Amino acid sequence: MSNKVIHAIYNDDDVLLEAVHKTKSAHHHIEEIYTPFPVHGLDKAMGLAPTRIAIASFIYGIIGLSFATAMMRYIMIVDWPQDIGGKPSFSYLQNMPAFVPIMFELTVFFAAHLMVITFYMRSKLWPFKKAENPDVRTTDDHFLMEVGVHGNEDELVSFFKSTGAVEVKVIEKH
Repeated sequence: MSNKVIHAIYNDDDVLLEAVHKTKSAHHHIEEIYTPFPVHGLDKAMGLAPTRIAIASFIYGIIGLSFATAMMRYIMIVDWPQDIGGKPSFSYLQNMPAFVPIMFELTVFFAAHLMVITFYMRSKLWPFKKAENPDVRTTDDHFLMEVGVHGNEDELVSFFKSTGAVEVKVIEKH
């Protein structure tokens, strides 16, 4: 089995989107697209599934709220009850208005930090990982579409040139 891929390089995001539509309609498998900035509608054009990070964020917020509630109940009611401002120290519910800022802050803290950790793990961005950028121009002003070669190379090269690519290269991927 061949490990060859085609790198089709574009210099406009609208041309790239149109090329993605043509590539998908021609039933070629797009392995990856590298862009210097987010391109609106590219995920839908590629047929990617929607992200579930919002659900994960909600769950992490609930974990943070639960942790804050349990921590404050234990610290302020069970372990070290104090009479602060004349409020009774034996009831968590009567003291809850004073705890709302802490609950809010820990909810946001847990959601934000755990969401970042989840994003890095899901994206496989480990510390000291070598960059996977195949062309340095994709960090500046060019767009690169990587498509696997499963047939005639010359036919695919001419197809991608007809989609508006400014440069088409066949690369042996390792």
